[in-house]
Amino acid sequence: MKQRQDGVALILVLWVITLLAVIAGNFAFSMRGEAQIARNLLSTAQAQALADAGAQRAWFELLKPATDLQRWQGNGLVHEFTLNGGLVRTSLQDEAGKIDLNTAPEALLQGLFKSVGLSEVESVALLDAVVDWRDADNLRRLHGAEDEEYRAAGKNYVPSNAPFETVDELQRVLGTTPELYRKLAPALTVYSRQVGIKTSVAPREALLALPGVNPALVEQYVLQRQSLLATNQKVPEFAEAGAFASAAAGVPAYSARSEAKMADGTVFVRQAVARISPDPKRPVTVLAWGAGEAEQ
Repeated sequence: MKQRQDGVALILVLWVITLLAVIAGNFAFSMRGEAQIARNLLSTAQAQALADAGAQRAWFELLKPATDLQRWQGNGLVHEFTLNGGLVRTSLQDEAGKIDLNTAPEALLQGLFKSVGLSEVESVALLDAVVDWRDADNLRRLHGAEDEEYRAAGKNYVPSNAPFETVDELQRVLGTTPELYRKLAPALTVYSRQVGIKTSVAPREALLALPGVNPALVEQYVLQRQSLLATNQKVPEFAEAGAFASAAAGVPAYSARSEAKMADGTVFVRQAVARISPDPKRPVTVLAWGAGEAEQ
C-alpha cells in the first residue's frame, strides 16, 4: 500500500515539474517576444530621430549663402551621410518645379492628366471635377461634379469649394482612383502659388505635362540636367516650356524627403515641406510634416 502511495506521489511530482517547465517555457518565450518588440520600438524611434535630423539639416543647408558651392539645392539630388550608426539619405525639391493644383492654368492640369494615360474625354472630366472642387460656387461644369454628383456616388462628403489645402485632398475628387493619384502626386503641389513651373528643378512628371511637349526632348533635357548638376553647373530652363515656364518669384517652399536606415534594417521616412525666408526671426516655416513610404 505504501509503495502504491509513493508511486502516486512520484507521478504527481513529475506532473508538477512538467507543468512548471511548461509555464517557465511560456514565460521565457513571452519575455523574448516582449524584448524583441522593445528592440523594434527602440530601433524605429532611433530611425525616426535620424530621419528628422536629416530634414532639419536640409533646412539648415538652404539657409547657407547662395555663393556657397556646398549648399544643397532644391533639385532632387540625394545627399547621403551617416549619423549615430544609421544611414541617412536626404533630398530637397523646390516646390516651384511642380504644378500647383490651385493656380495652374487648366491647359497645364489637363496636360498632366493626359500624360499619365487618361484619354481626352477622361482628362476633361477630371479637370472639370478638380475645378468644381476648388472654385467658390456650386455651379457644376459641363463634365464636373458638385454636391449632387458626390451624393449620387455614395460619398459622405461634398466639394470644399475652396482651394486645395494639400495634394492628398485630390484623392477625394470624383474620378481620382488610388492608382491614378500615385501617378499624379509627384508632379503636384499646393505650395508654389505659381501659374507655371520652374523647369530647371521640375520633376520629369511635371515636364511631361507641358502641353504639346515632345517626350523625347524631355528625356534629353533631364539627362542633360543630371549631367550639369553632377558638375555643379547652372541648369538652363527647358525651352519647350514656353508660356508655362515660371521664374518662381516670392518666398520659396521646399519639400524634403529624409530616409534613415538602421543597421538592423529598420527604415523610417520623413517627408516635410517648409518655406525658407530671409527673415532672421523666422527663417523656416514648416508647412507639412509627416511620414513617407520607403522606396522599394
